[in-house]
Amino acid sequence: MAISIADITTQSAHISDGAWGTEFAKLGSLGGMCAEIWNLKKPENVEKVAKSYIDAGSQIILTNSFSGNRFRLKEYNLDSKLKEINMKAVEISKKAAAGKALVFASMGPVGKLVSMGEISEEDAYAAFLEQAQAFKEAGADGVVAETMSDAPEVKQAILAIKKTGLFAVASMSFDSGEHKTHTMMGVSAEDAVTLCTEVNADMIGANCGTGINNFVNICKEFKRLWKKPIWIKGNAGLPEVVEGKTVYKMGPDEFARHALEIVKLGANVVGGCCGTSPAHLAALARVM
Repeated sequence: MAISIADITTQSAHISDGAWGTEFAKLGSLGGMCAEIWNLKKPENVEKVAKSYIDAGSQIILTNSFSGNRFRLKEYNLDSKLKEINMKAVEISKKAAAGKALVFASMGPVGKLVSMGEISEEDAYAAFLEQAQAFKEAGADGVVAETMSDAPEVKQAILAIKKTGLFAVASMSFDSGEHKTHTMMGVSAEDAVTLCTEVNADMIGANCGTGINNFVNICKEFKRLWKKPIWIKGNAGLPEVVEGKTVYKMGPDEFARHALEIVKLGANVVGGCCGTSPAHLAALARVM
């Protein structure tokens, strides 16, 4: 039986999923392709990845919809299929979860910086809203605006999610500054808390950017300043290039040790991002 939204807002130590892109690569996806097209053309592969995380012990899984907004899909001439792609993403993950886990839809950046004037706040909001509405219609339990770095962009994403009534998680990537405690656009953990308070996000978080071991300081700051639930999904260490390929060398047991430290700090949901696999999440489930 799946946990409830109430569980993650009142209790710590719930397990999310891990990386999807690297698992897709194992199934034959090619660099540069639009991963979301697999929702329509190879749904069995998407379901296989989603189910592998359920089997590993994940209590919340995401969806294959990270680049499902109009701007990113237009790069592949797929914007006309936006609603279909995003609804199918939710349907596939719900089928894989089979009532054993919550399904939070993945919402990534639009690929244009609001703060730099590359796109207006109004256009960003409209793009996020149509994606969130598709998630809502397909029955998602919540939405994670993830891997965000630009404050006005994440603001519009959360406002759009909240408009649909879905549970809204704001997850940013802290990978810059001397101690890797700022986003690429200079947003600090404290800034993120201020922003999330302003837009009434249901949960604050951090994902990607750096290895799971670097998320301790971010989690401490969130715990000090934020009174609502915390979401953390770190990479399996820092990426290294080996024979022309990007690899992550942190193994499941080491990842689980670092993730457990974050659980002890009070994070409500902990999972993996780049380089993590079902084995990493299974190791975390064992130590928890």
